[in-house]
Amino acid sequence: MYIGDKVKVVCPYCGFGCKLIIDSQTLTVRPYKGEPNKGRICPKGLYAMEFALSKDRIKKPLKREKNVLKPVTWGQAMEEISHKLLEIREFYGPDAVAFIASSKTSNEENYLLQKIARLFGTNNIDNCARLCHEASVHALKMTLGTGTQTNPYEDLEKFGVIVIWGYNPAESHPVVLEYIGNAKKKGAKIIVVDVRETITMNFADYKLLIKPGTDIVLANAMMHVIIQEELYNEEFIRKRTTGFSEIRMATMKYTPEYAERVTGIPAPLIREVAREFALAGSGAIMWGMGLTQHVSGVENVLAIIDLALLLGYIGERGGLYPMRGQNNVQGAAYMGALSEFLPGYVPLDDEKFRKRVASLWGVDDLPTRRGFYLTELWDAIERGDLMALYIVGENPAVSEANFAKVRKALRKLDLLVVQDLFMTQTARYAHYLLPASSFCEKEGSYMNSERRIQWSERVFEPLNDSKPDWEILTMLGKALGLPGFDYSNVEEITVEYFRLFPELEEKSVEELKNSDGIFLPKKRLHTWEFTTPNGKARFMAVEQVPPWESTDEEYPFALTTVRVMNHYNTGEMTLRSPSLVKFMKEPAATINKEDAKKLDIKSGDLVEIETRRGKIRMKVEIGKVPQGVVAIPFHFKANRITNNALNKAGTSEFKFSAARIRKFKSERPTQDNYP
Repeated sequence: MYIGDKVKVVCPYCGFGCKLIIDSQTLTVRPYKGEPNKGRICPKGLYAMEFALSKDRIKKPLKREKNVLKPVTWGQAMEEISHKLLEIREFYGPDAVAFIASSKTSNEENYLLQKIARLFGTNNIDNCARLCHEASVHALKMTLGTGTQTNPYEDLEKFGVIVIWGYNPAESHPVVLEYIGNAKKKGAKIIVVDVRETITMNFADYKLLIKPGTDIVLANAMMHVIIQEELYNEEFIRKRTTGFSEIRMATMKYTPEYAERVTGIPAPLIREVAREFALAGSGAIMWGMGLTQHVSGVENVLAIIDLALLLGYIGERGGLYPMRGQNNVQGAAYMGALSEFLPGYVPLDDEKFRKRVASLWGVDDLPTRRGFYLTELWDAIERGDLMALYIVGENPAVSEANFAKVRKALRKLDLLVVQDLFMTQTARYAHYLLPASSFCEKEGSYMNSERRIQWSERVFEPLNDSKPDWEILTMLGKALGLPGFDYSNVEEITVEYFRLFPELEEKSVEELKNSDGIFLPKKRLHTWEFTTPNGKARFMAVEQVPPWESTDEEYPFALTTVRVMNHYNTGEMTLRSPSLVKFMKEPAATINKEDAKKLDIKSGDLVEIETRRGKIRMKVEIGKVPQGVVAIPFHFKANRITNNALNKAGTSEFKFSAARIRKFKSERPTQDNYP
C-alpha cells in the first residue's frame, strides 16, 4: 500500500546526508532543494530505489536445519533466538554475546540495539565506525573534547583554504564537491594530499602525491615551516590551547628536506603549501580513510589537528571535517553503538551520565567494562570467549581486513543471527536470518557527517514478510525480558533518545519532521571554548609511526585500497541496482607506468596480487600512483589480503600491506563477492 504522493527520505548511501524526494506512485527520485544537498544528487542517490525492489530480498525468517535454511514464523524465530541467548548468558555470562549495529539503519534502531546489549549485561556492541573514523573520534576527543566534525558543510564556502587529505570527495561524497567548488570560485586555495592522482585533484591548486604511511612527516614538516617562520596564531595559542612547547620541540627535526626524503614530496612544495595554508587566514581540513586506516591512524589525525590549532582554524575561522562514509555511521556512533562509549560519546566510567541512562531504562546501573571492538571479535571467537553474535545490516565477511579469518570465526559460533535485506556473504553462515525492511519501507531519523539529524519518511509498506529493524529489535527486547520495550511506533523511540541530550529535550519529533534537520549538539563547535576539562584545546605532538609491515625484496609494493563512485562498500546495494551496474567498470588494480615496464605489464592484463595473507587476481591499469604503490578498489575482494593489524582505536591497516604482483596467464579474474 502506497502512502502519500511525494515523500522525503534520507539517501541510504554516503554520510553526506542528501534528502531525496520520491514519488510513491512512480518511485522516481529527484533531489530535495533544501539543506543539505540543495537540489543536487549523485548517481547512487538517483537510483537508490532499485536495490530496495530487488528480487533478491529475503522474504521471510529463515532457520538453519542440517545446513539448509528453512522458513519459520517470526514468533518461532524470536522465541528460539532469545532462548539461546539467555542460555548462553546463564552458562558463560553476558560477555559471551556480542552485537554489531548498522551504519545504514536509523538512529532509533541503533539506539535500541545498544540498549538491548547493555540491558542484557554487556558492552559488546560496536559498529563499522570502528573500520573507518574511530581513529578520528579518539584523536578529536583527546585534543578538543568532542569526537565529531566541527562545522557544517556550508562553512566550507567561506574559508580561505581547504586541505583535502587522504580523501577523494569526487567519488566518496560527490555532492560535497559543489561546496568545495564554490569555495574555489570565491578565491579559496585547494590543497589535495593523496597517494594517487584522483579526480579531486582536478580541483586542486596544489597536488601532493605522498608515499603511503608518511602523513605525519608531512604534517610535522608543514608545522616546522609555520613555526620557524612565525606564521602561527600566537594569540589563539596563548588563550585557547595548551602544549605548544611540545609541538615546537617535536617538529624541529622535521625539515622539509627531511620530509622530501620520506614522503617523496619536494621540499620547496612543502614550504609553499605550508605558507599558503598559514597565510589564508581561515581554513578547513577534510580527511578520510587515507589517514585513519593505518596503525598510525590516531597519530595521523592528531597531527592534522595540531596543524589546524597552530593557526586557530577552529570555529568561525576554520573546521575539521572527518568525512563519514555511510549514511548513518555518525548516528550509530552518537546513539551509543560503540563498545567504549555510551550515547553522545560519553565514556562508560562517567557515573553521573551512566546512572541517568540506567534510570531512563528502568534499571539501577549498566556494565562499565569496555566491550570488544568490532575488529577484536574474531580473535575472541577463536579463543572461545564469544559464543553468540547478533549482526544487524553489516557484512563483516567481506568488509573486514583479512576476511578469511572472519569467515573462519563465523563458522565457530554457537549462534549467529543476521538481520538484513539480502543473503550476504555473512548471512551464509547464519543460524537464523531475519528479513529487515529497506530505508524506504520505514520511518526514522538519521545523522549525517555534519551532525545534522534528519527525518526519513516511509514510501511504502514493508515488502514480503520483512519488518523494520526497530520492530524486530522491539520483539527481541521483549523476548529477552528486558524492561522498556513496549514501543508501538518509531516516534516513541525518538522521544526517548531525545531525553538523553539536553540540546534535544525541548525539541519535538514534529519539529524534526518539518525542518531541514536539527544539529546535535549545535551547528558549529568550539567557537568560544572547547569541551575539555579546562576549556582549552590540547596540542599533542606525534612522531612518525611506521606501517605494521614494510616493503622488501619479497614484497616490494605498498598495497592500498580506494573507493569507486558507483560502488558502495561490499556491493550488496549497488550491485543490485541495474542502472548503476551499467556505469561500472570491471575492478582493476592501478600501478605506476615504470613498475608496469619492469613487470612487462600493460593495461588490461590480468595480474595476481599477493600479500602475507593470501592472493587475489584482477585486471590492471596504468595510472598516476607513485612507483612502488598498487591501489585496488576495496568494494570487491581486496579485503582477502589487506592487513588486519590494529591502531589504538581498533581500526585495521587497510591502507598499507606489503605486496607483490605478477602477470597471470588465465583470463578469469576471481569474482567472489558478486551476489
